[in-house]
Amino acid sequence: MSVPSRHTSGLAVASLVLGICSWTVLPFVASLGAIITGHMARAEIRRRPHELDGDGLAIGGLILGWLMVLGAVLAIGAFLAFFGGLAWLAHVSS
Repeated sequence: MSVPSRHTSGLAVASLVLGICSWTVLPFVASLGAIITGHMARAEIRRRPHELDGDGLAIGGLILGWLMVLGAVLAIGAFLAFFGGLAWLAHVSS
Protein backbone atom coordinates (compact mmCIF):
# COMPACT_ATOMS: atom_id res chain seq x y z
CA MET A 1 0.00 0.00 0.00
CA SER A 2 1.48 3.35 -0.99
CA VAL A 3 1.28 6.45 1.13
CA PRO A 4 -0.49 9.31 -0.65
CA SER A 5 1.74 12.29 -1.26
CA ARG A 6 0.98 15.50 0.58
CA HIS A 7 1.40 18.91 -0.93
CA THR A 8 1.36 22.41 0.48
CA SER A 9 -1.87 24.36 0.28
CA GLY A 10 -1.71 27.18 -2.24
CA LEU A 11 -3.92 29.31 0.00
CA ALA A 12 -1.43 28.91 2.85
CA VAL A 13 1.41 30.10 0.64
CA ALA A 14 -0.72 33.02 -0.57
CA SER A 15 -1.52 33.95 3.02
CA LEU A 16 2.14 34.08 3.98
CA VAL A 17 3.10 36.04 0.87
CA LEU A 18 0.29 38.55 1.46
CA GLY A 19 1.28 38.81 5.12
CA ILE A 20 4.82 39.72 4.11
CA CYS A 21 3.53 42.16 1.48
CA SER A 22 1.36 43.84 4.11
CA TRP A 23 4.55 44.92 5.89
CA THR A 24 6.41 45.99 2.75
CA VAL A 25 4.38 46.88 -0.33
CA LEU A 26 0.63 47.06 0.31
CA PRO A 27 0.11 47.84 4.00
CA PHE A 28 -3.63 47.50 4.57
CA VAL A 29 -4.96 45.72 1.46
CA ALA A 30 -2.53 42.82 1.68
CA SER A 31 -3.20 42.34 5.39
CA LEU A 32 -6.89 41.78 4.70
CA GLY A 33 -5.98 39.32 1.95
CA ALA A 34 -3.59 37.51 4.31
CA ILE A 35 -6.29 37.18 6.96
CA ILE A 36 -8.92 35.92 4.53
CA THR A 37 -6.67 33.43 2.73
CA GLY A 38 -5.16 32.29 6.05
CA HIS A 39 -8.56 31.33 7.43
CA MET A 40 -9.55 29.68 4.15
CA ALA A 41 -6.28 27.70 4.08
CA ARG A 42 -6.66 26.47 7.65
CA ALA A 43 -10.22 25.32 6.90
CA GLU A 44 -9.04 23.57 3.73
CA ILE A 45 -6.21 21.84 5.60
CA ARG A 46 -8.58 20.69 8.35
CA ARG A 47 -10.96 19.25 5.74
CA ARG A 48 -8.19 17.29 3.98
CA PRO A 49 -5.49 16.63 6.60
CA HIS A 50 -4.01 13.60 4.82
CA GLU A 51 -3.54 15.49 1.55
CA LEU A 52 -2.47 19.03 2.53
CA ASP A 53 0.34 20.63 4.51
CA GLY A 54 1.00 24.28 5.25
CA ASP A 55 -0.82 25.03 8.48
CA GLY A 56 2.24 26.86 9.79
CA LEU A 57 2.39 29.01 6.67
CA ALA A 58 -1.26 29.93 7.09
CA ILE A 59 -0.75 30.80 10.75
CA GLY A 60 2.26 32.94 9.84
CA GLY A 61 0.17 34.85 7.30
CA LEU A 62 -2.63 35.29 9.80
CA ILE A 63 -0.28 36.64 12.46
CA LEU A 64 1.37 39.08 10.07
CA GLY A 65 -2.00 40.24 8.74
CA TRP A 66 -3.59 40.73 12.17
CA LEU A 67 -0.50 42.54 13.49
CA MET A 68 -0.68 44.99 10.59
CA VAL A 69 -4.40 45.60 11.18
CA LEU A 70 -3.74 46.16 14.88
CA GLY A 71 -0.86 48.51 14.08
CA ALA A 72 -3.03 50.48 11.64
CA VAL A 73 -5.83 50.82 14.21
CA LEU A 74 -3.37 51.97 16.88
CA ALA A 75 -1.76 54.45 14.47
CA ILE A 76 -5.14 55.93 13.55
CA GLY A 77 -6.05 56.15 17.25
CA ALA A 78 -2.75 57.90 18.05
CA PHE A 79 -3.27 60.30 15.14
CA LEU A 80 -6.78 61.20 16.30
CA ALA A 81 -5.71 61.54 19.94
CA PHE A 82 -2.76 63.79 19.02
CA PHE A 83 -4.68 66.15 16.76
CA GLY A 84 -7.77 66.01 18.98
CA GLY A 85 -5.55 67.04 21.88
CA LEU A 86 -4.11 69.90 19.83
CA ALA A 87 -7.61 71.08 18.91
CA TRP A 88 -8.70 70.88 22.55
CA LEU A 89 -5.58 72.77 23.66
CA ALA A 90 -6.16 75.47 21.04
CA HIS A 91 -9.76 75.81 22.19
CA VAL A 92 -8.85 76.00 25.88
CA SER A 93 -6.03 78.50 25.43
CA SER A 94 -8.10 80.97 23.39
